[in-house]
Amino acid sequence: MFGLFKKDTELEKLHKQHKKLMAEAFTLSKSNRSAGDAKYAAAEDVAKKIEGLTKIE
Repeated sequence: MFGLFKKDTELEKLHKQHKKLMAEAFTLSKSNRSAGDAKYAAAEDVAKKIEGLTKIE
């Protein structure tokens, strides 16, 4: 109840975005390999941002 209006931290947002991009890359890799690779590259960029934030903390 008390966490009802809690906003996600930047790290949580990046984790959600990374998970979404990886799922999209997986589904696209079955039909359109180049689009799947592009999504995977975007997911890797997000993973690098996550790594950078976790090193700071």
